Amino acid sequence: MNSPSKPKGNKTLYMLILVFILPVVVAKLVLSMDLYNGAATNKGELIAADVNYQTLAMVNPQPQMWQLLYLLPKECLEQCQQRLYVLHQSHVALGKHQDRVSPIILLTPDSDKDILIKLQVPFATATASPAMTALLTKQQMIIVDPLGSLVMKYPGIVGEQENIAQGKSMIGDLRKMLKLSRVG
Repeated sequence: MNSPSKPKGNKTLYMLILVFILPVVVAKLVLSMDLYNGAATNKGELIAADVNYQTLAMVNPQPQMWQLLYLLPKECLEQCQQRLYVLHQSHVALGKHQDRVSPIILLTPDSDKDILIKLQVPFATATASPAMTALLTKQQMIIVDPLGSLVMKYPGIVGEQENIAQGKSMIGDLRKMLKLSRVG
């Protein structure tokens, strides 16, 4: 006579729960502890979505165009001149997309405007609001979308080769945005 055997269903049930619940628990832990960076390919630093010309109390100098912004400091020394060079060369390197992007030099009453005449590069200029001036204190370059939202910033760095490398990164990011954009 056969004796009743214990059902093996409990072991199977526990294995199924483990197989389906464990990955969800591990994924939740990884995401909550910021261990996953999301495979970001941009080289610049994203700016909060609510930062735009309107919130910075400034009129959009080139509406319906992508913009590359740079705040001209009081004294345009070597780092500033390298930034202006990279800004101009980045615009030239855009090739067929040049007409969609405008490099703009933001000016304050104290800005060294003589350097623009000395370099003989036809930059568009605009007067920076105090809020914009406070945001751009470390010689950053900013990408602005056609709707006036500040999208990405590139920190001020020292060194010719470093500036050129950052310009290439900025061009790569801008080309991706231009490709995906239906505006401007």
